[in-house]
Amino acid sequence: MTPLAQTRPLLSPYPPSVLAASHEGFAEVLATLTEAVDAAGAARRPAGPIPAGAPADVLAAAAEALGPAELPAEGLGAKAALQLLATVLLEQGIDLSHPRAAAHLQAPSLSVAVAADALAAAGNASLDTYDSGPSGIAVERWLIGALIRLAGLGERADGVLTPGGSLSNLMGLLLARDAAALRRGVDARRHGVAALPGPVVFCSELAHFSTHRACAVLGLGEAAVHPVPVDERRRMRPEALAAALEALGPDRTPIAVVATAGTTDFGSIDPLPEIAEIASGHGMWMHVDAAYGFGALFSDRLAGRLAGLELADSVTLDLHKIGWQPAAASVLLVSDTTAFTSLDREVAYLNPADDSEAGFDGLLGRSLQTTRRPDAVKAAATLLTYGREGLGRMVDVCHDLARHAERRILTEPELELVAPAELTTVVFRYRGANPAAADALNGALRRRLLESGAALIGRTEAETAGPGSPKRVCLKFTLLNPTATTDDIDGLVDTVLDAGRTCERLIEEGAA
Repeated sequence: MTPLAQTRPLLSPYPPSVLAASHEGFAEVLATLTEAVDAAGAARRPAGPIPAGAPADVLAAAAEALGPAELPAEGLGAKAALQLLATVLLEQGIDLSHPRAAAHLQAPSLSVAVAADALAAAGNASLDTYDSGPSGIAVERWLIGALIRLAGLGERADGVLTPGGSLSNLMGLLLARDAAALRRGVDARRHGVAALPGPVVFCSELAHFSTHRACAVLGLGEAAVHPVPVDERRRMRPEALAAALEALGPDRTPIAVVATAGTTDFGSIDPLPEIAEIASGHGMWMHVDAAYGFGALFSDRLAGRLAGLELADSVTLDLHKIGWQPAAASVLLVSDTTAFTSLDREVAYLNPADDSEAGFDGLLGRSLQTTRRPDAVKAAATLLTYGREGLGRMVDVCHDLARHAERRILTEPELELVAPAELTTVVFRYRGANPAAADALNGALRRRLLESGAALIGRTEAETAGPGSPKRVCLKFTLLNPTATTDDIDGLVDTVLDAGRTCERLIEEGAA
């Protein structure tokens, strides 16, 4: 047997720069990305915000460019692989920085956030334990502290980043469920929903569908969700909430009320102080879904619309909406850090008690995830770069663009304003000469814009003649590009009008 001291060292065929975490590796990341982007400069970028063509054709072109869906025996090398993917992403992808990209709450990313995200990805830290990434933990704690102060929550407040607003809402309702069970002297982790007979969760009839999904996942069932009517401004009616609570029988358990601060379509904000008072009077958890509206706090002009947010037990916010972060960058804030108690876990290979007592602890007990990437780095870089005033100016620009769109729509006889600009969305319809065909016309109009690649606009359904009226197909501008101008908005409206007239003519010719 050869003595260990006489064995020859194994020589790796890979240089140190193949690993991004090293200094040489991150320099290689930057150099390779630069080369790939330069090489993809000849890519045929769409003229509009989305590639023209039928969906099947666009997807087929991307698939053809990628080649057979099989693992190659020999790799292409970093430069060629990144050039290929960059070309596909440019030619068959969307351009959210285009001034006519106005479909969803899907903001264009700030350059500094993308750079910081690459920096965080290179380190590949996780936030579950101290020895998986102490600096990432520190950055998230800094970010949570800054957001807590922005929201006006108290000294006992806490928070955690999640993979999206739907997951933040799920966690908020999980904590609400566990708090309700605790009030009954029962551990919900052990006894589940049996501890809560007849559970009820109240929310606006315009609340995000993730409230229903969360109740289903938590075992409460979607039937536990009790929608509360809204007023003419599409805000939850506090008197209707109070009446619904009073009407509950003794066999029902009110768990939480979900108030919305920025509905997806309309940007409407429920009356938070009144809802908080009702929730407190019934010993009920108040969760605020501010995934869209939280960013209004950056703006002096709009911050007052979120008055009462500081009264919430938990708050969802998405910085990949008004915050301009690469998705996902969602946060759940809680008013009292003890709310996370039900998530506590002690795992021998992660956070044994003696390590935790010695300070070697992570954030495992605040999340439903174990391995969790440091998404706070990109958000912290943005807050440090722009500050509240810089971000506030971006919010105000987008709000101004929405108000301009509203005014322009009101001047066009062919268009009907359905909902004004509360935050950065505007809902409207193309009237058409035949009211009976207007729904089909508006749907066709949007699809024509998509297939032409000329514009990305949203679609929804809304009551167009006040509460209780039939819901009709509507169009929507979601304006989150702070570099766009009022001329861009006018051009977008003109594009919609042209598409509407063309669709109306085609429908008439088809009917003839």
